[in-house]
Order: sequence, then structure tokens, then C-alpha cells
Amino acid sequence: MAELESSWAEPVEAEVLAIAAHRDDVEQTCGGTLLKMRAQGVSTAILDLTRGEAGTRGSAAERAAEADAAAQILGVSWRGALDIPDGRVENTYENRLKLVRVLRQVRPRVVILPYWTGRHPDHYTTAGLGYEACFLSGLASLDTGFAPHRPFKILYASLYADVRPSFVVDVTAHIEARHRSLMAYTSQYANQERGGGLFVPEEEIRERTFSVARHYGLLAGVRYAEPFVQKEIGLVEDLTLIPVQSL
Repeated sequence: MAELESSWAEPVEAEVLAIAAHRDDVEQTCGGTLLKMRAQGVSTAILDLTRGEAGTRGSAAERAAEADAAAQILGVSWRGALDIPDGRVENTYENRLKLVRVLRQVRPRVVILPYWTGRHPDHYTTAGLGYEACFLSGLASLDTGFAPHRPFKILYASLYADVRPSFVVDVTAHIEARHRSLMAYTSQYANQERGGGLFVPEEEIRERTFSVARHYGLLAGVRYAEPFVQKEIGLVEDLTLIPVQSL
């Protein structure tokens, strides 16, 4: 099996790269942000670490086609998937090197990772794996056939984490397209007998996802938003231009 699977040819350079464990994770946690960045002329890309072969619903081939459809809606420049086994994402040196090769080809300024705690081991493992790969990617002594590159900023999509975000992104103008990108995964979200007790009914998905985005929007005085955490202290140049009113 090839290490990198993509119907989008070779990876292309993009300013923002979202890395997630599974196809549809990005759509749920930062799809609106990718849409907003693209609308502002910022190039975006997605790397899924697994191909969904262990999921309750849908085959890897079905999820690949759905991921392509979702990527078209999100307007990303490139999307690919590694061959890390679904349900067995591990922070190994071999897996870090797989990410390094993509990082050095895409050369993002910003990398979005899942938050580092959560229910699914694949998700929180991806956070550590992605961070360490970003570090290794900048080492000139590491020869992968591509020039070294270290992203400037690492952000963590914290939509499903019970933490106070460092900031939120207003995705109000893109909330409907974000929903369409998620619903492109018909194998996962269309009502069906298989996995019926595990998955949210299709008719409830819109209400649930919109209400969560509404919650984070209210925190910042906008309608819908997606939350992020950064580990670094923020830097402000002009106190009079800090957004979000205090009173």
C-alpha cells in the first residue's frame, strides 16, 4: 500500500495545513475556518492520517470519495491521507517521518492539530505526533529528499475539548458550507441501521453542530465561531484595536 493516498496529485504548497486522524474530523472542528481562510485568499490543505478502514460505517474507498467531495466544498488546494492504521495512530518515529515528508512538501506557515486530550486515542495522539513532526521537519540534518521546513504557528482545534479557547474564528458567513462539507460523508451521517445506537440521527446533526458553533460565537459577540488553543502568549501591538468588547 502506498504511504500517501491522494486523488489530488502531489502535495502543493499551502499556507494553512489541517492535520487530523480521520476523514471528517477537520470538517467537524475547523471546516469553517478553512472556508474563511480560502475566502480571504489564503491557500489551505488537509492531511488525514488514516483512511477509515476500521470505522463502524463506510469503507475506506467510500470515505475517500466523500473526503474528496468535502474538500471540494472547503476549497482546499490539496488533500491526502497517510496509511497509518485506523484506530492505531501511534507517535512513532516512522509515523513522524511520514508527516515530515508532507510538511516539507506543503510547507505551511500554520498547522492545525486536534486538541491534546479527548475521548478518542487517535485524536489526542495526533496532537503529539503532529507537534513532534513539525519540530523534526525543521532539522537540516534529517534527509527526506525535501528541504527542511518548520511551521511558524501550531494551533489546536478545541471544539470538543472542555477548555477555554485562546481565541475563536468567526465562521458565520461559512456555516452552511461547513455543514455541507460534513454531510458529504453520507456513509457516516445518513440514517442507517448499522451503528444506529452509536451515531447521532441525521435530523439532529445540524442542530447539534450549529448550537456548538453558536455557543462559541456568543463568547466573542458573533453568531457562529470555531475555537482554538495556542500554547504561546499572544502579542498585541495596539491596545485600541483588540477585538471583542469587555462590557
